[in-house]
Amino acid sequence: MTIHIFNPEHDIALAANLSNFTSPHAGRQLRHDLGFLPALWAGADDVVIVDDVPLAQTAYKHTLQMIKRRLGRVPATDTGSLSHEHTLFQSWKQSVSCVDVSCIDPWGWNKALCANLRRIGIDDALLPSESQLENIRQLSHRRTSARLLPLLRLPDTIGESCECQSFDDVERCLQTHGRLVLKAPWSSSGRGLRFIDLERNTLSAQAGWLRNTLQRQGSVMAEPFYNKVKDFGMEFTALPDGRIRYEGLSLFHTVNGAYTGNILATESTKEQLLSRYIATDLLKSVQSMVCQHLPALLDGKYSGPLGIDMMVVAKGTGDGFLLHPCVEINLRRTMGHVALALTPSDDDILSVMRISYAQGSYDLTLERLQSPL
Repeated sequence: MTIHIFNPEHDIALAANLSNFTSPHAGRQLRHDLGFLPALWAGADDVVIVDDVPLAQTAYKHTLQMIKRRLGRVPATDTGSLSHEHTLFQSWKQSVSCVDVSCIDPWGWNKALCANLRRIGIDDALLPSESQLENIRQLSHRRTSARLLPLLRLPDTIGESCECQSFDDVERCLQTHGRLVLKAPWSSSGRGLRFIDLERNTLSAQAGWLRNTLQRQGSVMAEPFYNKVKDFGMEFTALPDGRIRYEGLSLFHTVNGAYTGNILATESTKEQLLSRYIATDLLKSVQSMVCQHLPALLDGKYSGPLGIDMMVVAKGTGDGFLLHPCVEINLRRTMGHVALALTPSDDDILSVMRISYAQGSYDLTLERLQSPL
């Protein structure tokens, strides 16, 4: 039996690096409302630990019905033995018998999650050690993206990233590029980003944030500002033997850097949508190069799902597009993996999966699209 956990506050927990960690309200609310998500890929005998079992059961049932209406099917794990009344969900308030537990599969591993699992009776043998947790945290630092990026450079690609450990380092980068995106080494989507412009002298306005980030996290990542046209990503799994397995494309939407939704489509349809901007051969070359070069960077210290965010960038001349092949590496499960679990079987089915917030709660919705976005 595998225990599954949706802990979307993972990135913030990595930054805090504390066993006794309380997520901001938004993270707790997202975990509470969408804790059922792992049921979409869990096996029939697995358990999903959630904050609220009745809510999870209701939301899961509703989601399966919506998937069937929009996609014409339900997830493969929803077999005859897995009914809506199946004892799939368990509360964090209950102790867990480890007798039948063979694996823990969370959204992402961090100290706080391990501490919470120990409190409900999970044996240390099923959890990463302190050294393994520290390895995962260090690999989740944005410098890993900066190390992979130059290994993926091909014709029609773009991208630079520099780790800055002082104000002077940031000022030198700003003088070189004119406009920068500053990123905290560990932060969640939409947070930990600041934009500075040499002409507008905005570095002084971000001095407090920069000083605090340097003090707490040791550095910031500085990247040139690019004219982004489209977000997307590639999803992978790091296998226990060190190999990287490609899982599929993720076409997602963000608002102010925060995730809002994913396109649900077959792999061929997603490639076709991206081919308006980026040649399919280039995408496949980058996919292959990730599988070739990432194992050396991970050095066998992480296994599990991961995603690499990429983006389409408009050329400075305004004529054509370039590929930024590694904006960010997420050493955890992503919403792109959720979207892949809901991939339609028909090329003609195109939908969007959205995470919306209204009236104090988060909701997952699916909407059929009549034409590509």
